[in-house]
Amino acid sequence: MLSRWMSGSSRNLDREYNCTVRLLDDSEYTCTIQRDAKGQYLFDLLCHHLNLLEKDYFGIRFVDPDKQRHWLEFTKSVVKQMRAQPPFTMCFRVKFYPTDPAALKEEITRYLVFLQIKRDLYHGRLLCKTSDAALLAAYILQAEIGDYDPGKHPEGYSSKFQFFPKHSEKLERKIAEIHKSELSGQTPATSELNFLRKAQTLETYGVDPHPCKDVSGNAAFLAFTPFGFVVLQGNKRVHFIKWNEVTKMKFEGKTFYLYVSQKEEKKIVLTYFAPTPEACKHLWKCGIENQAFYKLEKSSQVRTVSSSNLFFKGSRFRYSGRVAKEVMESSAKIKREPPEIHRAGLVPSRSCPSITHGPRLSSVPRTRRRAVHISIMEGLESLRDSAHSTPVRSASHGDAFAAPSRGGRTESSERVAVIADENYSPADSVLPTPVAEHSLELMLLSRQANGAPCSIEEEKESEAGTPAAAEAEEAGGELRALCPGSLGAAQAEQVNKFVLSVLRLLLVTVGLLFVLLLLLIVLTESDLDTAFFRDIRQTPEFEQFHYQYFCPLRRWFACKVRAVVNLLLDT
Repeated sequence: MLSRWMSGSSRNLDREYNCTVRLLDDSEYTCTIQRDAKGQYLFDLLCHHLNLLEKDYFGIRFVDPDKQRHWLEFTKSVVKQMRAQPPFTMCFRVKFYPTDPAALKEEITRYLVFLQIKRDLYHGRLLCKTSDAALLAAYILQAEIGDYDPGKHPEGYSSKFQFFPKHSEKLERKIAEIHKSELSGQTPATSELNFLRKAQTLETYGVDPHPCKDVSGNAAFLAFTPFGFVVLQGNKRVHFIKWNEVTKMKFEGKTFYLYVSQKEEKKIVLTYFAPTPEACKHLWKCGIENQAFYKLEKSSQVRTVSSSNLFFKGSRFRYSGRVAKEVMESSAKIKREPPEIHRAGLVPSRSCPSITHGPRLSSVPRTRRRAVHISIMEGLESLRDSAHSTPVRSASHGDAFAAPSRGGRTESSERVAVIADENYSPADSVLPTPVAEHSLELMLLSRQANGAPCSIEEEKESEAGTPAAAEAEEAGGELRALCPGSLGAAQAEQVNKFVLSVLRLLLVTVGLLFVLLLLLIVLTESDLDTAFFRDIRQTPEFEQFHYQYFCPLRRWFACKVRAVVNLLLDT
């Protein structure tokens, strides 16, 4: 039996698992790994396949059966982290956005970051005003099809590309105008570099939003960027905290706490509620990793972080990679011939169709635009995503990212983000990147009427590998989980948490007193000869306890131990 068990265990350890990793250009890399293979082994295989040396900015992401996203931890076994059944499906993505992407050493690294930001632009995570959107789209067009050629590019050729979730015919004409007149002669590498320089100036560059609720039950999006921690609510950035001002992050269940120390010794604690405990733990781990990567000078300064306190058992986590400063220093030492880059060109893309997917469906006729626009605004409220939800851009630059008000719809009908009925689906809708540059009323009214914004994106479906119907069903469940409840329910939840905290405090206090009493009895009954214990032993109360309780209990316990030992010896 022992040999059979050992042979079975050996076969189990030697078992190979198939892994499919979707890359940024939507191609797939397939490999097999052993049961005990660490995440670092799989990541190194990918980087070797991509000929990538500046790899610290990237990571591997996967989705568990509960639709919660995770970053693969490189120090742990891949198989133990994957809760799904093999074959495993993962995605190669940018994990830490470079502070200055144009300063990256190698062109291959800049190209991969370009692909990631292009995805962000399409999925609505990188928001900007219309003029910036047109320029970014023109850079993508120049990088993918080259100079404008009247023989190859007929009138309306930019409509064959979809750079954003939704855009108007006027924006398409603006994109084509910039491509024709301003970008001629730029190589793909130059266009990608200019794209990165422009994207890096936008306020939502590097935003990886997490949907939460504040203490009042209002929906919010938390995000960690190269420059600090941001909180977005509605169409405003309500908090921006630099990394050197963040003193601590912790979580308890679904509650996330951020401790901030600002000037004049002003201390703030921000509290937010995630949809699930797993989402809250993912948010906390992302915060710990981002703070370590961007704030610390050396990786030797990284410490293990715990979310526990005196009354709550928490999690322990340690960032295991290099920090940004070390990565930049290491990149400066790279000396090799630039690797050949195989650009995606006009290969169709499933989750980021900014490259030709056939002609864009015609825009809704002008007479129907208002009705469709209202439908879009309702769809915007159904956004949800546990790890890459869609935030809104802060209005601090003076640009309003909302649809035009009813009073101005005639004047700005060309500015409205429209989409054909055949294309529109709440499961695919995300906040449009280029929208009208004025009037917040309709957006605010729509948010008040429909509740908390959530997010869902086509990329979620491709990463989870689930059908669209199942995804839509999940959307309804998560939407109900994220939408804020009544104020009474929130107060009741806070009262319950307070009662539980008091009960935990009482239990811990009683437990400590019991342990101290046992320790005192053991010490007084020991042979330890000190003045303190000598005085206690000479008191009548101690002598009575010793002879009436302790000695009989000791004899009873010794008798039971001998009986058990004899029973074991007899058998």
